[in-house]
Order: sequence, then structure tokens, then C-alpha cells
Amino acid sequence: MTAALHVTAPKTDDKTDARVVRRRLGPGRRIRFAFWIGPLLALAVWSAGSATGVIQPAILSAPWDVAVAFEDQWADHDLLTNILSSLQRAVIGLSLGVVTGAVLAVISGLSRAGESVIDGPIQIKRSVPTLAIIPLLIAWFGIGQEMKIITIALISLIPIYVHTHNGLRGIDGKYAELAETIGIGRGDFIRHVVLPGALPGFLLGMRFAVTSSLLGLVVVEQYNAVAGIGHMISLAEQYGQTDVIVVGLVIYGVFGYCADSAVRLTARKVLAWRQTLEG
Repeated sequence: MTAALHVTAPKTDDKTDARVVRRRLGPGRRIRFAFWIGPLLALAVWSAGSATGVIQPAILSAPWDVAVAFEDQWADHDLLTNILSSLQRAVIGLSLGVVTGAVLAVISGLSRAGESVIDGPIQIKRSVPTLAIIPLLIAWFGIGQEMKIITIALISLIPIYVHTHNGLRGIDGKYAELAETIGIGRGDFIRHVVLPGALPGFLLGMRFAVTSSLLGLVVVEQYNAVAGIGHMISLAEQYGQTDVIVVGLVIYGVFGYCADSAVRLTARKVLAWRQTLEG
């Protein structure tokens, strides 16, 4: 028991020392409630600018006017339905894009034959903005829900594919040499080394995919939508309701910020084994 204690204690000290060094030379110790500091600071600047007249209501409605507009939309214009409609489109499209992009990246990243078939078309699609092919998607799928979901999926697919594929191909070759030395087969090597090693790339792609899906959502909801935040913004634009437009933009921003923060938190938990400056 004593010997075991003498063996394990230095390891704990080494980990503690390494963590202290990373904090001293890196970003430093975590700040409590850092999630809220940036948004609250932006809100404070916005409020101060509106109160002092630096920000004119014709340019950007004051936060309190936006709050009143939010309450009015919630009580009298079924804002909840619009929010749920937008969330449904975003979640379905994002999920479809993530799954498709990840599967294509795995096939292309783990097989030269798969890469020869998949990577070229993906790179061509990457160079052609999805928003530019919306007229073609409308011709194929109409202007209903299918077109909107497919557009969001296509926009989300690219960052997932690119970063996951890069993660798969970026595994250090020394791991393959070590696996060969200890007799690990290709299947076990892929399952226990390659796929976990590609996880940071996939999660980075998720952050870009979330933002891209919201960009697509903003655009597709301008096309014949009968519900959704974009539909609400379009109506507000017609009637010159700047405060309602800002309500929609704030909701989009909250969607994106919360989704990105969730991905970052997931990455921090899942990748806790990595000794990075984040730790």
C-alpha cells in the first residue's frame, strides 16, 4: 500500500504542475460566468448608446423598445409558433447535414477509393455557395419545407466534412507504426485510434455547421414561409417595424450563441483527456 502511494503521488503532482504551467503561460484560470460577460457588456453598450441618443431609434431600436415588441409578439402574434417553426427547420436540416457530412468524411478519409469518388464533388460544392443554388433547389423541390431543410443541410454538410476529413487524415503516422508493432488490426486501429483522433476536427466542424445552419435559416425563411422568425422579420420590414426586426435578430443570435456554447462545452467534456491550453 505504501509503495503504491509513493508511485501514484508524483503523478498527481506532475499533473498539477503541468496544469499550473499551462495556466501561467496560456490563457490563465477560468473566469466564472464568462458565458455571460460578453453579451451583458454588449447589452450595456447598446443601452447606454440608446439612452444618450448616440444610437438613434431609426438606426437601432432601444433594448427596452425591443423588450416591449417581444412581449407584444409573444402575446398577440404567436411568437412561440414562429420560434418553434424556425427551430424545427434548423434542427432537421442541421442533423441531416451533420450525419451526411460525417459519413462522407469517414468513407473518404479512410479509403482512397472513397476519396476519389467523394472528395472531388464535395470540393466543387464547397466552392459554389449554397445560397447561389437556391433557385435550382426551388425548381427541384418547390418553395415548401423540403427546399428549406435541404438548403440548411447542404450548408451544414461542408464544414462537417472538411474538418472531420482533415482530422482523420491528420492522425500522426507514429500511431500506425505502434499499432503494427503491437499487432492491432485495421478495424481496432480505426475504432480506437483514428475515430477518437478525428473527434476534435468533427467538433470544430460542428461549431461552423451550427453558424452556417442559422445563416441558411435566415435566407430560406424569406421564401414563402408562413411561419418562422424569418417570416416575422419579412412582415416587420414591410410595415417598417424596426423593433420587431431586432427581436428576430436577437432570437437568431441567442439560437447561435447557445448552440455554439453547447458544442464548446461538449468538446471540453469529451476531450478532457487532451492536455491543451484550454484545460
